[in-house]
Amino acid sequence: MTDTAARLLRLLSLLQLPREWPGSELAERLGVTDRTVRRDIDRLRELGYPVAAALGATGGYRLTAGSALPPLVLDEDEAVAVAVGLRVAAGQAVAGIEDASVRALTKLEQVLPAKLRRRVRVVGTAVAVRAGTGPTVDPDILTVLAAAVTNRERLRLRYRDAAGVASRRHVEPAGVAAARGRWYLVAYDLDRDAWRSFRADRIVSPQPTGARVVARELPAADAADYVAGYRTDWRTPKYRAEVAIDAPIARVAGRLGAEPGTLVPDGDSACRLIGTRDDDPAWLAVQLIALGVPFRIDDSPELTTHLRLLATRLAEALDR
Repeated sequence: MTDTAARLLRLLSLLQLPREWPGSELAERLGVTDRTVRRDIDRLRELGYPVAAALGATGGYRLTAGSALPPLVLDEDEAVAVAVGLRVAAGQAVAGIEDASVRALTKLEQVLPAKLRRRVRVVGTAVAVRAGTGPTVDPDILTVLAAAVTNRERLRLRYRDAAGVASRRHVEPAGVAAARGRWYLVAYDLDRDAWRSFRADRIVSPQPTGARVVARELPAADAADYVAGYRTDWRTPKYRAEVAIDAPIARVAGRLGAEPGTLVPDGDSACRLIGTRDDDPAWLAVQLIALGVPFRIDDSPELTTHLRLLATRLAEALDR
């Protein structure tokens, strides 16, 4: 590699940092004159890199977003991080990202030095990623949702709930989060005057309105906590739950919440959930049904009430 080519790569690596570089500082870093820096900047522009220049005492050069993605320069740690991230992304629930991730990973590993390929493979071997089996979300929709969150812009969208009922929503996005192999939009529903989470794979035609989001306090630390159920506006009183479950404890463990409550074996093929809980009994009712095995409520009026309510709703949905 010639000195000029090596210097251009070094210059490009510096410009990829999110800051403005005075010409004199770049010249000092590269060991060249200010004139050489200006000439190298022109070469990068000819190669398609959108380098902007700002005048004044606080001005300088910086790399901006262009109409196409030019080649990037990554250091060793960045290359390993991107490669491992691509391996993980290949198993996520975003439509088409599996193939795109594999193609990008192939290109990256082809040019990685041998020692970096070993690092990527070591991490890839140690980290197990389970691919999702459910519906995937259109990456274009995910991009629109994320942009609305970043731009603090209201959205209008169509949404299809779990029962297949379609509705139109006008929302103020607060965050996008991944949980349990799904992507969710957390937003304030203006028509229902309440916070809601929307499965991204059930969202159709989200349209930014241009109206700015009103500052509201999300009742959770962030969107991920909201989706996970760690909400600050839930103050559910404690209740007792004693449930006999017709499944071995290994099949149930981790699916009914970690604390409070105790899951104990009841022979080799059954287990029992016993204890006082402070979560939402409606949540526990849904999780018990989702186990897909027979169970019996021995002691919990609150849980029984919610199960009966769910049974009524399911019967009404089937009648419709």
